[in-house]
Amino acid sequence: MNEILRVIAFPGAPNLPVFAADEKGYFADEGLKLDLELTPSSVYQAEQTAGGACDIVCTAFDNAVAYSEGQGAVDVDPQYVVVMGATQLDVSFVAQPGIKEASDLRGKVVALDALTTGFAFVFYEILSRAGVSRDEVSLEPVGATPQRWQSVKEGKHAGTLTIEPFTSLAKNAGFNILGSTRTLFDSYQGGVIATTRPFLERHPDRVRGFLRAYLRGLDWTLDSVNRAAAAELLSARMPQIKPQAIGRVMDSLMDPRSGLTPNGAILSDGMITVLDLRSRYGGGDATLTDIERYLDLSHQAKALRDS
Repeated sequence: MNEILRVIAFPGAPNLPVFAADEKGYFADEGLKLDLELTPSSVYQAEQTAGGACDIVCTAFDNAVAYSEGQGAVDVDPQYVVVMGATQLDVSFVAQPGIKEASDLRGKVVALDALTTGFAFVFYEILSRAGVSRDEVSLEPVGATPQRWQSVKEGKHAGTLTIEPFTSLAKNAGFNILGSTRTLFDSYQGGVIATTRPFLERHPDRVRGFLRAYLRGLDWTLDSVNRAAAAELLSARMPQIKPQAIGRVMDSLMDPRSGLTPNGAILSDGMITVLDLRSRYGGGDATLTDIERYLDLSHQAKALRDS
């Protein structure tokens, strides 16, 4: 009997390698049965993980940093440890059609996942470079990208941060992009694969099994021969992606500046960018520089050798 592996991830196109590994039976080959939950927010993800309800966490690198440093949005300790990279990730700020630049956000209400997460810091950087104080914009925690994008579409908020496919959906609907990690930074570590230190200690074989299956799904996804099949799978798993947007979403996923990272490699410079943003906007006293304290890449190395 396959062991159930509980995975929690943010909704988004970067989950395609997981979808592929599930669809192709790669998890089953490792003796694992995938139980995938899509989180409504980073707070929910951290609470569920801290409560022992999740084994593998597909999350933003900054979330692993925040909770390790005691700067999480809620007072829990998920004991995150990053075991592999996932995406460079192009985080964009989309705004209502009438809002042309960041300075137009003065006096407006903006939707964020939480106010002290790395993606929020990307927004703060956009404001800073435009000479806009955070005090000039009202910030509301709304949850993960689907909820935030819906609130912007409905006119409840002036704008929000998005990842694919929601950025392409916004562009197609006439919304404006006021800035993105791709244009702001040379490198930005967006998504990572993490687990908890207790689960890793108890079940290293399951973690490595997940990584091997994910890497096979990643290789299949990145193989240009499978482009049409991968797009079809993504459309089936994320039906909100309209046919006219799927090509742009796939282009972003395949782009080394915004998409999936071959071999699940980490981006050291991108992680330094994340630490710099948290040092400046996270409210802590220390300047964070050591990425190694959040990582255990030995299991990724073993999974790659086994592949």
